[in-house]
Amino acid sequence: MNEQFTRQAQEMFNAAKDARIPENMQVFAEESVAKTREAYTKISTVAKDNAQALEEVMLTSQAGAKAIGEKVLHNTAVNTESLFDAAQAMARARSLPEAFRLQANFFQQQMAAASAQTKELFDLSSKVAKQTMETVSTAATKSFEQVKKAG
Repeated sequence: MNEQFTRQAQEMFNAAKDARIPENMQVFAEESVAKTREAYTKISTVAKDNAQALEEVMLTSQAGAKAIGEKVLHNTAVNTESLFDAAQAMARARSLPEAFRLQANFFQQQMAAASAQTKELFDLSSKVAKQTMETVSTAATKSFEQVKKAG
């Protein structure tokens, strides 16, 4: 069985040895390879640019999240220091009415500070969202234009 297969394969190779590929088939194959390579190059370039755009979006988002996190930590530290200062002042109060007045003043100051901090965080969040969306929009526009050119 193995000898028969070997003999048949040898006969096929001997018959194909003198066969020639038609010139028009060679031209077609070469053009196909060239067009496929060109398409691959265009698609590869677009994919690399899209990966870079995605990285820019991620970095913008990350920087915004970091800025918001730092602002929250700063506000927490400021509020905590204010609380300790108020507690210390109340501990030094000489009378109950003075302690109540200090507590009321602290409460009013903290309400004003909370309002200002909330506005600051809202403004910062809006700024971060706007920057991120601008980066996304720029990246999407660039990507769309590249796909249009490649097509």
